[in-house]
Amino acid sequence: MPVFMPQVRGPRQLRRRAFLGEVGKGTMAFAVFAPAFVAACSDDGGSTSPGTTSSSSASSTSSPPTTSEQPPITTGTRPEFPLQWARANLGFVSTYVLAWGTEAAIVDTGVEGSADDIGETLAGIGLDYSNVNHVFPTHLHGDHIGSINEVMAMADGATAYAGEADIASMGYGPITAADDGAEIFGLEVIATPGHTAGHIAVIDHDAGLLVAGDAVVTDGGGVSGPVERFASDFDQANDSVGRLAELSFNTLLVGHGDPIEDMADTPVAALAAAI
Repeated sequence: MPVFMPQVRGPRQLRRRAFLGEVGKGTMAFAVFAPAFVAACSDDGGSTSPGTTSSSSASSTSSPPTTSEQPPITTGTRPEFPLQWARANLGFVSTYVLAWGTEAAIVDTGVEGSADDIGETLAGIGLDYSNVNHVFPTHLHGDHIGSINEVMAMADGATAYAGEADIASMGYGPITAADDGAEIFGLEVIATPGHTAGHIAVIDHDAGLLVAGDAVVTDGGGVSGPVERFASDFDQANDSVGRLAELSFNTLLVGHGDPIEDMADTPVAALAAAI
């Protein structure tokens, strides 16, 4: 599978929704140190390391996102704070904290035993589990939901959301089914099946940030597509890359590989065109 790299910044044609403000303006960034890339999702556990963080924000003048046309779920208006994100680098898989002011969401919970690393990542941006109200496991594989029971116990005020087709195999309940187009605290759920039947991604349109789970992976600063032997439906997984290519985002966060923090939608669009 070829790897597609971001291009030098230039004029951009925005897709799906207008990009309100650019991620990275006027923000503090913390260095992210990542281990060797593993280009697949696995049910196996792995060693963990303390979470490392990076942060970026959008223009604080952006209005709260509006509800899309009759979404399956719509939750309350979030405070008008710029997005701050942080990465818990667990060795071969990553989870992410997305925060607006003092309210946070966690995307994926890593392998079993990762809750303390995620807690350290929250602490790195001045929060703790009491600030977490939303948890999004992107799919059912053990390196993404291994700590869901512990995380949900520590974030005892949070609601978990996942793709309906994966929920029964996640080993935790209750989880609220989040269908394609659901708006949850300003994040839109994007159904991206194929890696698993219920795989989801989430996007903050205002900040231009996509958390893609294992729908795509990154390698050496570029983006590559699904790995057939790890996909429940390889054709469907490739179609989901096309779904992501319809979106406009500057920052891409993935389960395997390092974040891409500039022009990230460009290599995703190139990948979809090649597929």
